Amino acid sequence: MMGVCLRYAKSYDEAEDILHDGFIKIFHSLKSFRFEGSFEGWMRRVVVNTALERFRSKVQLHPVEEFDEVEEEELDVKDASLEVLLKLIQDLPERYRMVFSLYVLDGYPHNEIAEIMQITVGTSKSNLARARGILKGKLLEYWDEQDHKSNLRIC
Repeated sequence: MMGVCLRYAKSYDEAEDILHDGFIKIFHSLKSFRFEGSFEGWMRRVVVNTALERFRSKVQLHPVEEFDEVEEEELDVKDASLEVLLKLIQDLPERYRMVFSLYVLDGYPHNEIAEIMQITVGTSKSNLARARGILKGKLLEYWDEQDHKSNLRIC
């Protein structure tokens, strides 16, 4: 569950706080688990909801722009390590990180993201497109740095 928390948090410490709060909710809500799905899936849902509640409680959302159609392009993660990718995701602006994590990493559709975050579907799509754009730019910077470092070693 710590991996889930890290995707929604800005830092490791914040992820620990979310995990802590999530487990408290899990332990208090064990009676409500109906054994209809996997226990891990139920726990994940509780932890994600805990992260979203934390986000909602401290941030006033203002829609950026709305797009009717956002062309999705694949993010090529090349040889970036999981640690590097996680750091880049954590460095996204908070609302972009939330939408990106919900859509890409947890598989929520835009209509559910819009409802969860109290934004429009168009804003959700826009935030996802912007998050992907930022990540793509950061990945390109990372690869350029890696290429530069390897060229220095060769010389």
